[in-house]
Amino acid sequence: MPEASFSRGAHHPPTATAPTAAASTAARGPDGPGAGAGLLGSLAPLLAEWLPRQRWFAGKGRPVTGFALVSATEILPSPPGGTTPGLLHLLIRAQQPEPPGHRHGFGCGHRRGAAASDCYQILLGVRTTLPPSLAPALIGRPSGGPLDGRTVYEALADPRLASLLLERLRVPGRLDPLRFVREPSSAIPSILPPRLMTAEQSNSSVVYGDTFILKLFRRVSPGTNPDLELPLALARTGCTRVPAPAAWFEAAPPPEGPGPRPEPFTLGVLQPYLAGSTDGWQLALDALAVRADFTDAAHALGHATAEVHLAMAEALPVSVLRRPQIEHLAAAMSERLDSAAAAVPALQPYRAALHAAYEDVAALGRTGRTWAAQRIHGDLHLGQALLTAERQWSLIDFEGEPSRPLAERRRPQPPVRDIAGMLRSFDYAAAVGGHDTPQDWAGRMRGAYCAGYAEASGTDPRDEPELLRAHETDKAVYEVLYEARHRPDWLPVPMTAIRRLAAAVR
Repeated sequence: MPEASFSRGAHHPPTATAPTAAASTAARGPDGPGAGAGLLGSLAPLLAEWLPRQRWFAGKGRPVTGFALVSATEILPSPPGGTTPGLLHLLIRAQQPEPPGHRHGFGCGHRRGAAASDCYQILLGVRTTLPPSLAPALIGRPSGGPLDGRTVYEALADPRLASLLLERLRVPGRLDPLRFVREPSSAIPSILPPRLMTAEQSNSSVVYGDTFILKLFRRVSPGTNPDLELPLALARTGCTRVPAPAAWFEAAPPPEGPGPRPEPFTLGVLQPYLAGSTDGWQLALDALAVRADFTDAAHALGHATAEVHLAMAEALPVSVLRRPQIEHLAAAMSERLDSAAAAVPALQPYRAALHAAYEDVAALGRTGRTWAAQRIHGDLHLGQALLTAERQWSLIDFEGEPSRPLAERRRPQPPVRDIAGMLRSFDYAAAVGGHDTPQDWAGRMRGAYCAGYAEASGTDPRDEPELLRAHETDKAVYEVLYEARHRPDWLPVPMTAIRRLAAAVR
């Protein structure tokens, strides 16, 4: 495969302003460095309309003020007038006003000031005319630039182009700036029918013949994504609780002036698809609907979580949280509480008790208490656990919370953070499932889960009540803020936990 004709945009990233017709018109045509400027100028007005409508777009509620092209690579050229679809891979920074109070960067290794600039991976199909079956995937028809008069659309909706991505992973190699890698032990068949999954939020996934699933990260930044790093490390320990990556692809970001070049960033990971599995959230709701017992499943899930934590501690570096780190942890939790309470008045009556939960942890640090820190899942809940057809729990989606900076998600943390996330998930299931006494049901599941964890790890998280309570509180505070902003009808669920946690502080 020859080097893409647009790939020089990776080294001389042109920019285009999107919101106004005048600005878009001025950017049309090959009037910048290489073909990239004309390409971006012709696509900018289309992307300004299409990108904010995507579920995985992180900058909702803020206007897109412009775009910068990081790279453009023709994975498959499409000659004008031909019938073969083309596949164009783009990395584009969407420029937006910085949200109030924002302090963390998330982009392609560039500097940030008053304007935020998140980097997105976009795969464009290119055709002369679009078949009716692909009409819902239409993005638009560029005016000017190298794609003048062609039709561009979401490539993942096109089975021919989705199959091409699998083939690139099956036969690895480099297509600057893209690099396709396959695990030597993995066997990837050449023909597997693709289907685009429609339930994704922050990413996109394509299932290939119920054999593999390709997860494509839409918002990317330099550094290995934990959803590749952690399953790969776990596979090399022999842990079978997490699907092992079969292949992946990444991109080398352009240099940002003098100094070391940014790390490559992960674009997509191919893993076995666990056909016939059901996630823990649905299983819990099904059990609640018929008043079936779920304690054995919760116990087994705790056991599986401990196995994964032990394997991660074996595969990757661990550290010890001492007084400075513990005080910083507690201070960060307190800061998040104050910010949430300012936005959600319902938290105000509980602030003192919740702050006391964090202070209890800081006080233990001052007495010389330490805790182990290691790599963790980072966003563990019932929806991230699958019960396979063989009736074994498997954990998935190790990306962590996508809204957090990548460096933060890759930082060692106390394993109890994962445990707290799962315990909060039982509370949500009990409330959504309509149990007559939801707190009683959730309490039994929480106990069973912790007992299963203790059985496998030799450490019962309930034996460190201050640390567990602080992490549960931090998670519940986050939930209060989220529900108040996005699902006000759900606000009573985390507020019930807030009252319970505040009452537990003596």
